[in-house]
Amino acid sequence: MELVLTKWVCTFLLCSWLIFSGVYSVEGLHGDSKVRGVNLGGWLVVEGWIKPSLFDGIPNGDMLDGTQVQLKSVTLEKYVSAENWGGMNVSVSRDVASSWETFTLWRVSESEFQFRTLQGQFLTCDGEGCSFSATAESPSTLETFFVEKYNNGRVHIKTTSGTYLQATVENQLIADYPGKPGWDDNAATFEMTIVSNNLHGDYQLANGYAHNKAKEVLKRHRNSFITIGDFIFLYKHGINTVRIPVGWWIAYDPDPPAPFIGGTLEALDNAFSWAQAYNIKCIIDLHAAPGSQNGMEHSASRDGSTDWPNPDYISQTLHVIDFLASRYARHPALLGIELLNEPSAATVPLDILVSYYNQGYQTVRKHSSTAYVIVCQRIGNADPLEVYHANIGSRNLVVDLHYYNLFDNFFVNMSAVDNIQFIYKSRETQLEALNSANGPLVFIGEWVNEWNVTSGSQKDYQDFGRVQLEVYNAASFGWAYWTLKNDRPHWDFEWNIRNNYLQLGNSPKKRNVNGLALLGLTYVLFYLHHTL
Repeated sequence: MELVLTKWVCTFLLCSWLIFSGVYSVEGLHGDSKVRGVNLGGWLVVEGWIKPSLFDGIPNGDMLDGTQVQLKSVTLEKYVSAENWGGMNVSVSRDVASSWETFTLWRVSESEFQFRTLQGQFLTCDGEGCSFSATAESPSTLETFFVEKYNNGRVHIKTTSGTYLQATVENQLIADYPGKPGWDDNAATFEMTIVSNNLHGDYQLANGYAHNKAKEVLKRHRNSFITIGDFIFLYKHGINTVRIPVGWWIAYDPDPPAPFIGGTLEALDNAFSWAQAYNIKCIIDLHAAPGSQNGMEHSASRDGSTDWPNPDYISQTLHVIDFLASRYARHPALLGIELLNEPSAATVPLDILVSYYNQGYQTVRKHSSTAYVIVCQRIGNADPLEVYHANIGSRNLVVDLHYYNLFDNFFVNMSAVDNIQFIYKSRETQLEALNSANGPLVFIGEWVNEWNVTSGSQKDYQDFGRVQLEVYNAASFGWAYWTLKNDRPHWDFEWNIRNNYLQLGNSPKKRNVNGLALLGLTYVLFYLHHTL
């Protein structure tokens, strides 16, 4: 009887250890079992909405790379149009502007620009007296034009040889206006409407200021936006991890390809040193890949295009991952490397993404057998399970989900109560399913205590934050708030903490693993004492 009970006790203790200690444990963290993190967004990858003042000094700041414009002849009262979105002739023939009449700017200097059609071709003209077409696949001197602005939205456009464009009575766009036009109603004068100016990332900043001024602006920003004092603040408030977005050009520091500005590698080295000093771990997040993986400013897209899914860019991205893994694999502050942030479901095919994730996983494993490899879900119309169930890696693999009650019409008219119920009914249910699926660990790598509720009180925000923390604490790898600092207060983690809008409470443990194991052992010993 004693032998049977002894075997039963050993089995119970072993199972308790495997069940309670293994499933929700994140290796390498001090004290806590899971990530309790904050993103350092807007620091080493620029996002203008986080700190708009970075762009305040750019000349012609309303005409950055990626700005969309429409041009209307003041004499014909018709719009310049690229037939069939590009690849054909250009006319000045449309009464109403739509996508054919919308051009995306590539900025060459503060007064020189190239005009790209929706299909990707550039406006071109091969000399004085030429008619325009939208047939150039890549821009050069013939596709570059000076834009002279007047204070009422009127512009003149001139070729690099000095000839002004005009709209003819035959509805053609030709570079043959005689002499220099005035600002009255003449054939060389156009009204320029800025349709959108939404991209404010590293490309727009560096190309907008030009190299020397951009270097000065970014050096000042990188030295002041995040400092050792921020790590002290995070440490005091129980944060054990920072997720640090970086751009692909970090691998080419200190002299990355134009227009990008060096210096991010030194800043990342500083972050690792500060993190180590305060027992904080670092996740390096490749936020911007070559060619852009989602067409957004935070992926350093030049004009909103997503060009990443091609072999050359993917090979270059793997080089960046290899560089980061080789440099930081043995650093005691490294927790993991995220292979790519928010690839677009609309433009990045799943098979290409999974293939890259497989190669990226193996690249990290060349340098570290224990660093966590994190793979992000596709954003847009995609199911997180598609990445979760992909066969990417067998050890320390994490799937990153981004949970926002924003960016979708579904959330627009939700009340405070509706938002909270959605967290419980949708997010909690999804996390429970993933946690029980015996797959990779799950990480809520971005979330925020903000919503579309316009009249939310402090109590409403506290409740919303409390429910998110309650639910996201169950994620098997943990969570990271977006972001530490932001001009918009509810996105600013530090503001939320100091103003009591976000109440962190106690650090989440491994579902109280140690307590459960101890309780189980107590029951066994009690049973043995009263049975033997």
